[in-house]
Order: sequence, then C-alpha cells, then structure tokens
Amino acid sequence: MAHPTFRRTFLEIVVSSLLVTASLGGRPLLAQPSSLREAAADHFLIGLGVSDSISEMEECHGLLQQQFQIVTPENCMKPAGLRPTADRWDFDLPDRFVEFAVANQLQVVGHCLIWAKDDRTPPWFYQDGDGLASRELILQRVRDHVTTIVSRYRGRITQWDVVNEALDDGPNQLRDSGWSRATDYEFIAEAFRAAHEEDPQALLIYNDYNNEAPAKRERMIALLKKLLADQVPIHAVGLQGHYEIDAIPYENIDATIQAIRDLGLRVVVSELDIDMIPRGRWWADGGKYREEMAMLDPYANGCPEDLLRRQAEQYAKLFAIYKKHAEAIERVSFWNLHDGQSWLNYFPWNRVNYPLLFDRQLQPKPAYHAVLQVLSGRSKPSDIP
Repeated sequence: MAHPTFRRTFLEIVVSSLLVTASLGGRPLLAQPSSLREAAADHFLIGLGVSDSISEMEECHGLLQQQFQIVTPENCMKPAGLRPTADRWDFDLPDRFVEFAVANQLQVVGHCLIWAKDDRTPPWFYQDGDGLASRELILQRVRDHVTTIVSRYRGRITQWDVVNEALDDGPNQLRDSGWSRATDYEFIAEAFRAAHEEDPQALLIYNDYNNEAPAKRERMIALLKKLLADQVPIHAVGLQGHYEIDAIPYENIDATIQAIRDLGLRVVVSELDIDMIPRGRWWADGGKYREEMAMLDPYANGCPEDLLRRQAEQYAKLFAIYKKHAEAIERVSFWNLHDGQSWLNYFPWNRVNYPLLFDRQLQPKPAYHAVLQVLSGRSKPSDIP
C-alpha cells in the first residue's frame, strides 16, 4: 500500500559536519561522521526507546539530541498505564514526554495503542458487568481507545505501534487473548482504521518479536495479506530485534525484510539490542534452569574486550542488512540509550549487561564505531576487527 513520505516530518537533520577519527581495538579507522543520525541520513531514521521520564534526565539530553531523531516512550503509552480503568485516563507522563520531544525537535513513536496479550491488557476491556463483553462492545472500545489517544497527539506523534504482539508463538495465527477470542482478527483491523481516520499522516505499524523466525514469519505474512486485501490502512511492520550475542539470525532477518518489501509495506526495526548474556535457556525445559541462571552474572566487573569486538562485528552485519534494504526501512531504533539503562540488566533476571552502543559513562563502544563505518560506506562488516 502506497503512503505519503513520512521522513523528515520535523526539521531536517542539523548536525555538525566535523569528522572524528575513532579507533577500534587499537587500529585507527577512517574519519567518520559525527553521529548516527548523520551517518544514516541517506538511509533511514535513527531512533531510541527511552525512559518515560527522559525530560528529567538532563545528563542524557546532549547525547540524545546529537545522535537520534525519533524517540519511543518505554511504558507510559501502553494500555495498562494510560487507561487502567474504563473511566480513568492518565495523560500526565505521555504529555510531558511528547512536549519534551517536540521542544527538542525529536519525532515521537506512540507505543502502543493495543497490546494483544491478556497480561498486558486491563481486564475491563473484556468485561461487561459480570460477564464477557460482546464482539461489538470490544470493537467499540478499541475504536474509542484509539480515537481518544491518536486525536490527542495528532501532528505531534508521527508513528504509531498500533497493535503489538498479536501473533501466536505456536501453531495458530493469532495469540489466544480476549481480543482474538471475541473478534478474531477484527480488533487489529479496527485499531488501524480508527488510527488512520484520526491522523491520516501518521505511519501505522504492526509490531512483534521473533517475527523473522520462518514459521512466525509465515503467519505474519498471511495476516498482512489479509489486512491488505481488506484495505486496512497498515503501512509498516516492526521487527523488535532483541537478539543474543553469537545467535543473530541474519539470513532470516534479510528474508523477512524482503518479504515485507514484496507486500509494498515499510519496515521498522523497533527495539534493537544485543544481549551479551544469552537468556534463551531461561525458558528451556519448563524453566528448570532458572534457579541456576538467576545466579549468573559473569560480567559484573566489566565486559571482556573480545566480547565487545564480537558485538561490534555483529552490529555491523545487522546494519549491512538494513542498509541493503534502506529503500524499505523507515527507522532503526535502539531500545534504551546506554548499557546502564537497558531492560536486559533486569530481564529475565538481574545481571550486569552491555547490549547497546554506549557504555554507562555515555561513551561510544566499539559497536558504535562499527555501525558508523557501515552506514557511512567506509567499511564492510568483514572489515570490522
């Protein structure tokens, strides 16, 4: 589905043209652009998921403004925080977040209007008195919820994660939830229609995790085709991109982006990081290893240089894929600004983690320089030591 150009909705990128000379592992590099946003200027927007209270975190403002163009609030626009009961709205944090972003010439991603999981949805959405709400009532609640929020921020939020994580991780197309049980896929279509009616200029995104995995990708493509056939105004697909070191599925990521391109939709990398302490075993065999893993904190005193080099190389390979598909990619957003802020220090257990491009002192890591090199065309991923 064609859609107007969404880029540069605010001011054009205004950054210094000074180049810096960086080094990675002691080897001098060619002069690089002075920021991620400068290096990516001809490719896609560079974004960031940040704390709801970013306006109060003055120590981060300089780095944020220098490096990034678009921000996503971590939690304050999710249904549970924004509307815990049918008659209670809490716009205080979202309003302050949007006001801060606009004042600093940053675009905003609204995240998220509908989260298609029962444990992330206030129970009132599904209830009608002592019983379950009807299909018609739930669809009306979807419309009312979406309309109220999107109309409030029309023109100030340029992109919306309209529906989040609706796909099943098993054999079914959709996750079992109060939404899908009552309406099948219609709650998704209704949310997109309502959002588009309120702000026809906003980029509307379906967002999910692990949707580059072949089986889940197949279910996602089937859903997208149905939405498009029904003329639902969906514009982009979000790939969450919460990867683990040494286990990034490059070929599947490349194939998924191409499959989305083939549908005429845009791609958003919505929540990018690389976990340095792999977490997959936490869920293995019914959680039998969790007590053991909860004690695992191997890098409490610092991250080994070799691991940082591998992370740099793997970020470079990811950005080579994104650059290859730049015509279809609208935005790449990291999830949190620096290592100390990352959710991966606490999920699914507490450990000192290093998943991002900036360290706890807000200094660039080898991965930062590697990404700059790839975006600026000064190296290929294989050149990164």
